[in-house]
Amino acid sequence: MGFQDAPTLPLAGAAADHCRFVQRVRRRYAAELALLPPGLPTRERLEALIDTLLAQGRDLPSALRVARQLALERLAVLDVEDAAPMTDVARTMTELAEVTLNRALAAALAEQDERHGAPMNEAGERIDFWVVGMGKLGGRELNVSSDIDLVYVYEEDGQTTGRADGGGRVSAHEYFSKVARSLYALIGDTTEDGFVFRVDLALRPNGNSGPAVVSLAMLEEYFLVQGREWERFAWLKSRVIAPWASVACGRALQLRDVVVPFVFRRYLDYGVFEGLRSLHRKIREEAQRRAAGRPERANDVKLSRGGIREIEFIVQLLQVVRGGQFPEVRTRSTLKALERLAAVGVMKPETAAKLAEAYTFLRRLEHRIQYLDDQQTHVLPTADGDLAWIARSMGYACSPDACGLLDKLCETRELVALEFDALLHDGRSPAGGAGCRNCSAPPSLDSEAFLERLPPALAERVRPWVQSPRVQSLREETRQRLAKLILRSAQGVHEGSCPAEAAIRFVDWIEPLLRRESYIALLVERQEVHQRLLRLLGLARWPMRYLMRHPGVIDELADPRLIYTRFEPDGFLRDLEQRHDAWARSGQADEEALLDTLRRAHHAEVFRTLVRDVEGHITVEQVADDLSALADATVGCTLRWAWHHLKQRHRDEPRFAVIAYGKLGGKELGYGSDLDLVFLFDDEDERAPEVYAAFARKLITWLTLRTAAGELFEIDTALRPNGNSGLLVTSLAAFEAYQTGRGSNTAWTWEHQAITRARFCAGDPSLAPRFEAVRRAVIAAPRDLAALKGEIRAMREKVRAAHPVKPDRFDVKHSRGGMMDVEFAVQYLVLAHGATHPELHDNVGNIALLQRAEAGGLLPAGVGRAAADAYRELRRAQHRARLDEQATQFPLEDCAAPRDAVLALWRAVFDE
Repeated sequence: MGFQDAPTLPLAGAAADHCRFVQRVRRRYAAELALLPPGLPTRERLEALIDTLLAQGRDLPSALRVARQLALERLAVLDVEDAAPMTDVARTMTELAEVTLNRALAAALAEQDERHGAPMNEAGERIDFWVVGMGKLGGRELNVSSDIDLVYVYEEDGQTTGRADGGGRVSAHEYFSKVARSLYALIGDTTEDGFVFRVDLALRPNGNSGPAVVSLAMLEEYFLVQGREWERFAWLKSRVIAPWASVACGRALQLRDVVVPFVFRRYLDYGVFEGLRSLHRKIREEAQRRAAGRPERANDVKLSRGGIREIEFIVQLLQVVRGGQFPEVRTRSTLKALERLAAVGVMKPETAAKLAEAYTFLRRLEHRIQYLDDQQTHVLPTADGDLAWIARSMGYACSPDACGLLDKLCETRELVALEFDALLHDGRSPAGGAGCRNCSAPPSLDSEAFLERLPPALAERVRPWVQSPRVQSLREETRQRLAKLILRSAQGVHEGSCPAEAAIRFVDWIEPLLRRESYIALLVERQEVHQRLLRLLGLARWPMRYLMRHPGVIDELADPRLIYTRFEPDGFLRDLEQRHDAWARSGQADEEALLDTLRRAHHAEVFRTLVRDVEGHITVEQVADDLSALADATVGCTLRWAWHHLKQRHRDEPRFAVIAYGKLGGKELGYGSDLDLVFLFDDEDERAPEVYAAFARKLITWLTLRTAAGELFEIDTALRPNGNSGLLVTSLAAFEAYQTGRGSNTAWTWEHQAITRARFCAGDPSLAPRFEAVRRAVIAAPRDLAALKGEIRAMREKVRAAHPVKPDRFDVKHSRGGMMDVEFAVQYLVLAHGATHPELHDNVGNIALLQRAEAGGLLPAGVGRAAADAYRELRRAQHRARLDEQATQFPLEDCAAPRDAVLALWRAVFDE
């Protein structure tokens, strides 16, 4: 998906020479206009233009200013008369700023070098200096009469070398302060040729009261100690503009390593909402103050309600909230960010498209306002002629009676304002929605007035809780948020939308998370998430345990795709690879970030499946299918990423396969199931055994290690050849010999039972058919049926003895007539008759294999299908019990029918 800038063609009569600015440039620089070749002023053309002006005898300040005047005149013509895309205009203005800043910086450095010598560190290396572009300059979105927000950062402290005569030595800080003053004069001073750009340094640490230049260490300390929430939004768009050499060689990446941790937190960061609200209130109040008594200022396309700034706030807020975990949303461009926010599911695609259209419209309108007089204004003109010209230039008719442009502007601003208010609704539902009555200022959390507003059962749970040291020690702001959430839960109980038990479970769930204030902030901000969480907690107990271990997944409840979709491996892997690429672009693709990325993505998908399951949207079989597919995808992705972090790797891609056994092999995985895995390789390189053994250990570590984001799986490798005494990784040839009985070291019958539900899970796809050939050869091998029957029955009794059950209870898995009986019976049927019934070779699950066995005449009519239905029902009973944290043992009479069907299968197979 991409948001295209498709402007409306101007109406006839909309010419650029209506602009007073264009007229002035054409009068003043008539002789120079031809120096700029036709078409868009590209970076190369701007460089050549400045060189030509210098060659004609102009000094650098004059050449930069004239180049700017000529470039703007050209943009006005291309924009107004040729409908140039807004993005082209903004990019050209950005490149103009980059070119002029680099020229000016080179001159400023040369001037100070002559006076003071080069600034050097203790190692004798020249100290680097960076001009950091903020705001629209950082985002490559500069408007045609914009000021430029800059911050000056130097690499480290030191001293200059001094002049040849031995004088002029100053500190690096003083040297770079002088560079900053020279740079300002070259770019910002107004001369007879005008200015290049108005320069604003207010975004530097401590604002206008702070020093003009700061060292990298000073900036880092400021972020840690004093950095405010709103500054994170400002630094989100920051990038080094000059010198280009520092950007090209990577030296300026040091700044990124300081800025990124300040802007993006490693968790979902809903605590920033209040900071942005405060900033937005100040901006709106300032806009209202400026418009007071001057109604013409009400149509400010940037700062008024529904203006450009509110679109930028929407985007930046979601980027800051999500960017810690979703690096792919880290982009400085507003339009690209909208596209990426929609791609990761944070914003509905249709909303993102509408906001992109609104942004483009408002920016095009802003440009036309500024073309008129080259003024940094965002207010629609009141003169009828100017307004009519702007309307014509954008394809709208405008008369004293009706103006299509104003109608479009009102419609656009209303759309933006509604989206903005919906996002920043101060913890309540947007206007018109049902919210928590009287939640804006709840009584004190530990007051009787507060407890009296709760249902009795909830009040009984909350009363001692609010007096506990953990709650009492919370910040007042957090206590207020907590009170808001409990009152909202109580309201749900009063209205019947959630049971009292759900509200009590909510208190149980949030108790261990009290110090993790971001989750409390999330629930206050996202009322729909809180409501769905209460519903989920009311349906089963196990979701609460899962949410306690992985609280970050609650944000998934806001995703509209949650219920009406199923797990999609391709999309899951595509998202992970995009995240990996984003980490790599930001220089943060280390093992810690990747391990956490895998865990968060896996937890989110498990939770989505859990919600669909508990709310009854998918069957038990579909749950198992989705969890198994998720495990396959997660193991596969982990394998690829871990290989490229293996120091000993000897090839680009490993000749390595992960084989799934057990529940994963049979695609019957449940929540929290272990993975039974076997590792194979097929590689003639003499280093291969050692390399793949190290890789298997690394892979297991990546899959099992508990990090700040939690864990993935428990791994069991006991089913490998020779079990725990065998090699962790086996060559495919050795595995084949072991399983097919060639040589003295051969597999046991129980290992052949296990291989009936084994399958290729991840790794080199070329190894999959070779493993499958081995598996089918094992199944098709002739056997002594009496001996086979005896061994399988003996193994079944051994397993049963390890799981005793009371005589009056029925364990759906281990009792006679339970699920284990079905699984052992199917394994016997496959191994006993695989040689003559190839339809049993496929690893299609117990239910399908029972049906095939009956169809092939291996079971009496009806026995296989009845046992298949019983197995399905027993799985459902087990699943429901585990979801509600209940025992999987039931009264005998409750499971009589499925038990009898399974016992009939056992008798038919084993002649008992």
